[in-house]
Amino acid sequence: MFVGSQGEKTIYTLFDSGANLSCINPDIIEGITELQSLGRVRKLATASEGLFIEVKYRVALDFYINDVLLSDEFLVVPNLSEEAIIGAATLQKWRIRLNFEHDIVEVDPKVAKLQLI
Repeated sequence: MFVGSQGEKTIYTLFDSGANLSCINPDIIEGITELQSLGRVRKLATASEGLFIEVKYRVALDFYINDVLLSDEFLVVPNLSEEAIIGAATLQKWRIRLNFEHDIVEVDPKVAKLQLI
């Protein structure tokens, strides 16, 4: 579940330790939160050599993993293949673990302990 300033939505999310930053598809944003300009356009490299995607916006969203409330910034990436991607920076920030043996995502509730309720 993702929560923004305008609402909430369940979003199919890929956890990708190979992606540096967290991203979200612009089609998913409507009804959740407003876009925030990055100020300076960023160019993200793709798997195709010499091909870049221009990113102009970001959003700040809260999200839940196993009933633990977390939050982060997501780049709004046009034509993103997934609804949302949690990247390495977010995984490290919140000490999220990908348990491949049991095909689950783990987060220690203590990492969110200092957040205001």
